[in-house]
Amino acid sequence: MEYVQERVATLHAFGESAPPAPTDRAAVVVPMTEREYAGLAAERVLSELEALSPARVVVPLRASPDRVGDFREWLNGFDLPLETLWCDGPRVRELLRDAGLDGERGKGRDVWLALGRALDAEFVVVHDADTKSYSRSYVRRLLFPLVNGFDFSKGYYARVENGRLYGRLFRLFYTPLVRALRDAHPDSEFLAYMAAFRYALAGEFAATGDVVASLPVQRTWGLEVGTLAAAYDAVGVDGAAQVDLGSYEHDHRAVSGPTGLSDMSESVGAALLRAAAEHGVDPDYGALPDAYRAAAGSYVASYAADAAFNGLSYDAGDERDQVRTYAESIAPPGPDTRLPCWNDTALSPAAVAEAARADAVDAANGAVNEADASE
Repeated sequence: MEYVQERVATLHAFGESAPPAPTDRAAVVVPMTEREYAGLAAERVLSELEALSPARVVVPLRASPDRVGDFREWLNGFDLPLETLWCDGPRVRELLRDAGLDGERGKGRDVWLALGRALDAEFVVVHDADTKSYSRSYVRRLLFPLVNGFDFSKGYYARVENGRLYGRLFRLFYTPLVRALRDAHPDSEFLAYMAAFRYALAGEFAATGDVVASLPVQRTWGLEVGTLAAAYDAVGVDGAAQVDLGSYEHDHRAVSGPTGLSDMSESVGAALLRAAAEHGVDPDYGALPDAYRAAAGSYVASYAADAAFNGLSYDAGDERDQVRTYAESIAPPGPDTRLPCWNDTALSPAAVAEAARADAVDAANGAVNEADASE
């Protein structure tokens, strides 16, 4: 246990109690894919939310048409003011196309659609649904800073499970890459801010409705990094806090393969490097990969000692292999495909909701096929 403060205000969980928070004035956004259907982790998340009585729950759903009907029926079985927003139907896609916002689909795109539906709440909380250790206290902890002088809060936790260290993309890619950038640009307040978050890739954050409406959103796995950068512009260092969510267990990803950590590192790196450039940092892409590898190597040595100190299993060779894999993703970011903040789009959240409802009804009736949903 420790009580160290970072560059952003850090709220520690010294006990198990949950602080008072206005859950009845908050919308909770819980992105899901079809793999969460009737799963134990998602069941726990929704059951815990039932005890909080939030103002509303919005579930942006990425699923094939043949799963939508059963998914909506399952979600409607919970005693919650819950709206399922199917993000993959043809009407939703047409709305996005007409607004000039069609493009790559991913978690960020889904969350952005749901944020539009959550904007009528005073506060908005976003968190994942694959958390095996989920507690209703997470929502209270994320909301607490918002009524105590802050406008944005980010969750953090230690990823220690099954006798080993996880959180590999954060430990072995994000953190050493930020350190390599800071070593070359020590006066950057933005990089100091980005380095202050103890788990920058956590999917849990909360903000006031006004702040949420001002956040541009990354379409895919750069969502979390892009959100932190956008929050810096919206509230500054002193308007942000991070909160300890305590114990946290959720699914793990392979390094390679579709949606693996290697693919994720490309989106995370692009989001970070674009944000750094927008805040006065000019990365030297010729030197940056070597600087990253050197920084990551020192972290591997530190984590090896930390694991041994705690009697945890640790494969330093495997972690170094991951570093070599992640280094290949360090490159100038490609085209900027971010979705605009809701304040800057004419797209109506109500129109999105109506289109999603109509698409879901059609899908449940067999009137939408896989080709319609993937064009």
